[in-house]
Amino acid sequence: MKKVILESFGLDGLRVVDDAVVEPGPGEVRVRWQAASLNYHDLAAVMGMANPRMPLPQVPLSDGAGVVEAVAADVTGLTPGDVVTSRFFPDWQAGRPTLERLQRVTGETCSGVLRQQQVVTADALLRAPEGMSIQQASTLPCAALTAWRALVVEGKVQPGQRVLIQGSGGVSHWALVFARLLGARTYVTSSSDEKLEQLAALGADELFNYRTQPEWGRAVRRATGGEGVDMVVEVGGAGTLAESLNALAIGGHVSMIGVLTGIASTVPTARIMALNATVKGITVGHADHQRAMYRALDGRDLSVPVSHVLPMADVAEALALMQSGAHFGKICLKLGDS
Repeated sequence: MKKVILESFGLDGLRVVDDAVVEPGPGEVRVRWQAASLNYHDLAAVMGMANPRMPLPQVPLSDGAGVVEAVAADVTGLTPGDVVTSRFFPDWQAGRPTLERLQRVTGETCSGVLRQQQVVTADALLRAPEGMSIQQASTLPCAALTAWRALVVEGKVQPGQRVLIQGSGGVSHWALVFARLLGARTYVTSSSDEKLEQLAALGADELFNYRTQPEWGRAVRRATGGEGVDMVVEVGGAGTLAESLNALAIGGHVSMIGVLTGIASTVPTARIMALNATVKGITVGHADHQRAMYRALDGRDLSVPVSHVLPMADVAEALALMQSGAHFGKICLKLGDS
């Protein structure tokens, strides 16, 4: 068996090493990971930006899918042969987020999925939805769940409402999938006309290039007849929040997911107040959210495009590709013997 460890921060700190096969103890399951997908958080963790105090060496990556190989005698609900996925916050089962529930993060403060096999507690896994490829299933634990919580749990999007989605990253792709499932009209932004065309092919209704339309928030509002959108999937942060509010309807909701354009800025408090807006921070979700999402996905042809599938040993190349932003869709790693 093999695994990848991060010995020091940076892409050069990644190394493939041997990994011993371990039998599961009480409450544990051994899973043979077959695929992993990359999120921006994984890149930030490897580069030392997410958590400069992250314990090293560490096995990175939060999102994986695989097959159960063995279970302890006291484990119920999972059996050998089940296709399962990881969980981003293994200790957050339900309820509101707390420090205790958020302390363990897969691939950051506890061992990640960039390995061919792993023994974990049974509650760190969930059975995957039916009908998905192993690569598609690997995109669910962080990116899809973040989008689900943003739109369904917090945004409570209803048919006919308007949803603004920033960019074409993994969360944004899944937000488009769920917005369409919910019957919403979608407004998407990107700096690339080529990516906007690809998003249109996936069902996006209205397209806005934020480089050629720097006041894209106002352009979105005009496209809604001056009413604004009911919800914004906000991935930019400091550099985009003001324009998101320019696009937002009175009483609208902003799900704050990312900080790609910066972690601090002047908060337009008067605008938030005047709009009676809700701005809600989103960090993935808990196990009950994930189970509900899997029930909604079960047996449906709902998935995001997979841009690249690379071997496990090419993780540094995969992360560099993510860093470049040249991909469209999720980047996956094959965790087999090849």
